[in-house]
Amino acid sequence: MLIARAVEGSVVISHMARTAPAGLNGHAIGGAAARITADPAPVIPQRTSIPRFEFSTRELPRKDQFAAWRQSFATMLDFAEPSDTAAGFAGTQVIWDLGDLALAEVSTDGLDFTSLAGHIRRDPIDHWLVTLIQEGRSQTITPSRSFDGDAGSVQVHPLGGVFEGSVTDSEMLLLFVPRDFCRDMGWGLDAAEFSVLRGGMGPLFVDYLTSLAQRLPTMDVGDLPDLLSATRAMLHGCIAPYSDLLAEAHDQISATLLERARRFVQRHLFEPDLSIEQMTRELGISRSRLYRLFEASGGVVHYIQHRRLLAAHAALADPNDRRRILDIADEYGFCDGAEFSRAFRRAFGYCPSEVRTGVKNGPSNWHVDEVQAAAPVQRLGQLLHRLQA
Repeated sequence: MLIARAVEGSVVISHMARTAPAGLNGHAIGGAAARITADPAPVIPQRTSIPRFEFSTRELPRKDQFAAWRQSFATMLDFAEPSDTAAGFAGTQVIWDLGDLALAEVSTDGLDFTSLAGHIRRDPIDHWLVTLIQEGRSQTITPSRSFDGDAGSVQVHPLGGVFEGSVTDSEMLLLFVPRDFCRDMGWGLDAAEFSVLRGGMGPLFVDYLTSLAQRLPTMDVGDLPDLLSATRAMLHGCIAPYSDLLAEAHDQISATLLERARRFVQRHLFEPDLSIEQMTRELGISRSRLYRLFEASGGVVHYIQHRRLLAAHAALADPNDRRRILDIADEYGFCDGAEFSRAFRRAFGYCPSEVRTGVKNGPSNWHVDEVQAAAPVQRLGQLLHRLQA
């Protein structure tokens, strides 16, 4: 009440100072008014909304709708073409760029899908895909087992794995989790691959993802650190029970070896003598076992080269790194400039000089405005490649 009366009194005093005749203590009152009105208005910080990208096939001719929907997912999955594309295909995406994660709200007509694992000519995307089915049903078939998902279930798919399946007309939330986002709990997500999250934390994660999707339109980029921390904690709580399966699951031994191999490659990435023999000695496995570990990534040599190309791309895009392109290529394991240019173009679709001159910024230096400027069918793929880099 005291504060309210003080504010009210200030308003009255300020009004008296403007209207009182000279000699009625006008100087003192005017001084008080001046001090009061001179206080600056509080500065309200400008909000920056979390980047959001939309795409819908409904805006396209019916005959082109399925092809566009297929292209929008081409980085992670392939879709079987329906018998009658002229009838049209309804699909909508709302993609949220969360910095270290991506969340997509998807509505789709029924379709059949296949993973891209083993496609050597494609850049390997090996994020975990955590899917909440809100409406509809799905089936996933792997070389060793199959499982079904229905409304309210949360599934885990490794995009670097081999699988196929189908979905009915569905509404779903897709959370893309890069391996670098949760190195400390990769064992748990590996154990939960190709399964439906159940138990006490499963329903809680459903509630969390649903609430997150509802709240994102009102959130600010300043909220992202807390959002990412909360999401990491929720994921950890959901996959913790799967640690009990590790001792029994043979494929999880392979997952552990693969993670060790990836870390070894990253530590020795720029050493010219990095070799298959080094890796087999470090891991204590045979060459054939090592090749099988990296089969989904197009082979161990392809994986090493791709990581080196990503590092070279980052150096070329760095305005403070003014070395010659040939010097950068040599540092990252390419002694032949022509070979480097060919490999670079195969990986990114443009040449190293375009990055150096700023024509292309590519995966190591993508920004929101560049994703926004891309064709709608390419935005999800660009975002997933950026998370991979």
